[in-house]
Amino acid sequence: MSARWSPARIALMLYPFGWGAFAVNVFFASLIGSWLGLPVATPVVSLGLGAVVAVPATYAFACHIRRLMDAAES
Repeated sequence: MSARWSPARIALMLYPFGWGAFAVNVFFASLIGSWLGLPVATPVVSLGLGAVVAVPATYAFACHIRRLMDAAES
């Protein structure tokens, strides 16, 4: 069994943190949008959009972490 973690496994471990971060960012972005007359996102909408946006962003971050791990091991 390989001790090497794949980017997908790293992303799975980091996803809850990415989801929370993006949910907060969506909410704060909606507050800024309220200055333009847009509605403020509810917590449920913020969590839902945060969950969707976090998938590709967390995977991209996991790939970056995997590259850093590879560089540290060599």
